[in-house]
Amino acid sequence: MRKKSLLTAGLFFFSISTWAQTNPCDLNADGRVDATDVQAAINMSVGVSSCAANIVGANVCNVIVVQRVINASMGAACLASTGLHVVALTWTPSTSPNVTNYKIYRGTTSGSYTLLQTVGAISSFTDTTVLSGQTYYYAIAAVDNTGEGPKSGEIVATIGTP
Repeated sequence: MRKKSLLTAGLFFFSISTWAQTNPCDLNADGRVDATDVQAAINMSVGVSSCAANIVGANVCNVIVVQRVINASMGAACLASTGLHVVALTWTPSTSPNVTNYKIYRGTTSGSYTLLQTVGAISSFTDTTVLSGQTYYYAIAAVDNTGEGPKSGEIVATIGTP
């Protein structure tokens, strides 16, 4: 009788995250995003003050930056990236021994995925191929020397329209 290894899914945690630890929409670095930051974004985008923002790219100040700072000042997350559209996924690694990699699945319909990428035994992936106005559904599966384990729970990411 052939002995089978059991691959468990483990708990996966996902987040849509920004690139920096501090809030990039906090343009005056006072620890909060408010009307002062909105005014700073407007001034930078029209050239009244020098551009120091790093929201859609280093030293890029335009209407997209202004809108993202406005959204953040009203309680939304500050969507920041080195490109306009990025989804960063992070997860807790599987507790199964001998995990060699993870498969990242993505779809545009809930529950319907295609393989997007296979990554090593790491616990993060950045999807830079997303498009504005689209909703994406992700699932992750751990892989060991016996094969692929079950997919994680679904995570939904809706990409805003700048």
